[in-house]
Amino acid sequence: EKSCGPELNPIYRYLCDRRAAWGIVVETLATSGFLFSIGLLLALLLWSLCICISSRNQRSSIGGPVACMSMYLLATAGIFATSFSFIIRLTPQTCPTRLFLFSVLFSLAFSCLLARCLALLGFAAARGWGEPALALGLSTVQVIISTQWLMVVLVRDQKPCEYSQEEFVMLQIYVMCLLAIGLILSQTQAALLCLTLLLSACIWVVWITLLIRGNLEVGHRPQWDDPVLSIALVANGWVLLMGHGLAQMAFFCRGEARSKDIPLSFAGWTSPSADIPGLASPKEGKENGSYESDRSGVKQANVACKLIRLFRPSSESPHTARELPLQRCTIFFSQANQTDRAFSGGRGLKRQAPKQSVSDRG
Repeated sequence: EKSCGPELNPIYRYLCDRRAAWGIVVETLATSGFLFSIGLLLALLLWSLCICISSRNQRSSIGGPVACMSMYLLATAGIFATSFSFIIRLTPQTCPTRLFLFSVLFSLAFSCLLARCLALLGFAAARGWGEPALALGLSTVQVIISTQWLMVVLVRDQKPCEYSQEEFVMLQIYVMCLLAIGLILSQTQAALLCLTLLLSACIWVVWITLLIRGNLEVGHRPQWDDPVLSIALVANGWVLLMGHGLAQMAFFCRGEARSKDIPLSFAGWTSPSADIPGLASPKEGKENGSYESDRSGVKQANVACKLIRLFRPSSESPHTARELPLQRCTIFFSQANQTDRAFSGGRGLKRQAPKQSVSDRG
């Protein structure tokens, strides 16, 4: 039994038709995902505002990651909203929305994930405000592609808006490249980030296969085309939201609870001296005064050991300094300068022994 009124336009019937339950289910999940994404976005902005008010020195450190995360949540919310254009039947009004927003929003989401991968790898271009700038720049390429392609579709043969499923898939080539590169780079980084991209890739493989060949072979084209795309949008939206969006928010909150200095810069994981001036410069120990005194004492001990080996009296036992390696002799004199005991309990040299030998020879 239908729940739609008789005066409702037929293009909206999947929004309320109980005989086509997929429309109601997708609509419910899309609405929930959209509200959840907007809620996380507002919570992120409120959290960053509190951080900026309470600690001025953290404004520059959280600006870039928060901006990139805000773009990511906006893209995720847009993906949920775009699913309604596929629940509603194809019209001259919904056609541009499908063609433009589908590819642009996914390119923005995958660009944010790719920028996060580069930040984890320690790329200088992806640090701080470079992360959102890089994500925005990568997604701008798809904006240009979609705009040009949409203009061609709208003016071709003077038809309102017609395209084949193969053409729609070809429009997503750049988006798939972003997804593939992000998946490759994330394999050595955060597990949740890699899992998010991996599940997204699986969803894309499934809907592209069904859209190009599956629906045609089972004889359900074009009836199943819109359900496949709308379900793919909602499924991928929830994967992006739960896999990276919610996880990043939990990371921000946990970092704030543990420490006031939130480690938002992941460059230090691979380049520990990136943000600390002078850490990578080689040190010779001259900055430490005690090191210089110890070094001079070791030099004196080395000279004394060499003199013992040259001027040892013939009456000394084989266990004396002549038979000891130079390293053991050095250790002996370092200890002799600090204690008044014999080096080896009577078997080794006394502390005054080398001085006696040198004076006798002189």
